[in-house]
This record gives sequence, structure tokens and C-alpha cells, in this order.
Amino acid sequence: MSAAAVERPCDDGPEPLLVTANRLAEQHPGYRVEIIAGVITVAPPLDGPHADALTTLMIPFLAAGLHGTESRVLQGIGLWLPGGPEDYAIPDLALVDADFDEHLIENNSYDPAVFRLVLEVTSSNYNSDLRHKVSAYAEAKVPVYVILDRKHGRVHVLTEPLGGSYDRHEVYAPGQQAPLPASIGAEVNLDVAELIKAGRVQSRTSEA
Repeated sequence: MSAAAVERPCDDGPEPLLVTANRLAEQHPGYRVEIIAGVITVAPPLDGPHADALTTLMIPFLAAGLHGTESRVLQGIGLWLPGGPEDYAIPDLALVDADFDEHLIENNSYDPAVFRLVLEVTSSNYNSDLRHKVSAYAEAKVPVYVILDRKHGRVHVLTEPLGGSYDRHEVYAPGQQAPLPASIGAEVNLDVAELIKAGRVQSRTSEA
């Protein structure tokens, strides 16, 4: 999703990043505030096609029974990151262990160990999802990271986190199915063409 970096105010001394982030969240209801690699980012509310793509993405996970007693499919849940003392991210979609609520760390964010998969749908600042969050989620050892790249019309599936990157990176184009690892708990294949169509902004705005 689109995001802009925010600098902390200079008063009598720097306030903790979490204090700044929470203040910004209160001042901008509906915006998504994250701290990644020690930098606060603020993302505006989702556009309609972004939200449409996100709902479309949930369907195969729900159909596979992954929102049940063993795991849950959740939007906008906080993921505590090991890259910095106050780092956290809020992925668009996450597949987590069903007992995730027992693993709260801080600031409504949860232990990365309960995350089986995280997923982002890109907006204008797609480099954050394709670069910065790749490093952040890999460092957190999230097993699977899926990116719906609306700008380039493809789906990325990253697996096998190793250090600050993923050892495997598969890219799928419209006309293909993007298979997800069975380690998430069920067999799930994503229809790339369907997802790209749902997330296409131009089809909603420029054809009149």
C-alpha cells in the first residue's frame, strides 16, 4: 500500500517512535501507521480496487478451510518485527495460528512466530512492499510472503526466509495459477488474472 515517511517533531527531546506512531494514528483515523527499519510510514485509506482485490484474495483461503480451529485469516493485524526495538508492520492480509491472541507482544502487534503467511496488495509506493517489507518479513522469519503487484500485473510468492531476504521468489502472470506452499495448512492456488482484474484502478475510472 502507499506510504510516506514521517519525521519525529523536535521538542525538548525525541519522543519514542511508538508514541509518535500512535499519535499519528489518532490524528489520522483510517490511515495505516507502521514502523519499519526505524522509520515511521503513514499510508492513506485503501482505494476501492485495492479493497476489492483484498476480498478476492481472501476467498480461496476461506474456501480451503483456513479460517477455522487451526488458523485464522485476518486483515490489518499487527506483526511485531525484530529489525528494530519499536518496529511493527500491519500487512493487508495474514494467515495466523488460531491461538494468535495468546502471543500479543506490544502495541496491538503479535509474535511473528504465529504468522504462517503475510500478503500485501501494492499501491502507488509499491517499492515498500517489494523491497523494504521483503527484508522486514524475512528477518521476522514469516514463512510465506505474497505480493499482489497491481502496477506490473503479477503475483510474487516468496518462501524460505534467510536473513534479510527470501531464498525462493516465484513470479506469476495472468493466465497462471500461483500455488502456495502446503505448509500454510491447506492447498491454495491463486488465480492471477482474477486478482489483477479486481485490483485494476483504470478499469474503474478511465473508461467512460
